[in-house]
Amino acid sequence: MILKMSWQLIDKPLLFPLKRNLYNCFKDFCKTLYLCPHMKNTYPKHEKLKSKTTIDLMFSQGKSVSKYPLRLVYVPIPDEKEPLKFGVSVSKKYFKKAVDRNYFKRVLRECYRLNKALIADDLTQPHAFMFLYQTKERLSYQEIFEKTQQLFQKFAETQPKDDK
Repeated sequence: MILKMSWQLIDKPLLFPLKRNLYNCFKDFCKTLYLCPHMKNTYPKHEKLKSKTTIDLMFSQGKSVSKYPLRLVYVPIPDEKEPLKFGVSVSKKYFKKAVDRNYFKRVLRECYRLNKALIADDLTQPHAFMFLYQTKERLSYQEIFEKTQQLFQKFAETQPKDDK
């Protein structure tokens, strides 16, 4: 009876206004931390790299930037309508189980989604990107996130600047 009554007290919003206010403040802080004012942090279907010819072109004529254990292979695609096409890959050589490969692909996609403004702002023409995870070490999400930011900044430095 006492346990049941204590749950009923917690559900009443008037008894815990401080807890709700702290939650809202935290939620607002998280939004401002990751929210880019000029670009949505999404990874829509039209940004996904699916074209086999573009992927073949990327690995034959593309350039790359690395920040161990991540590698970003890219190629300009002038006849494309979308400014970004992006794909991720994790080697079967390092992660034999599909569950492990899928986990790291999800992490890479999320890191791209949150940091794509770093590369999208410096593009003067449409590009295709392939984001590769190249080690058998199991890095944490935070380590991969930091390496992604460093890699995208390194890519932005390689791009020619527009002086308008």
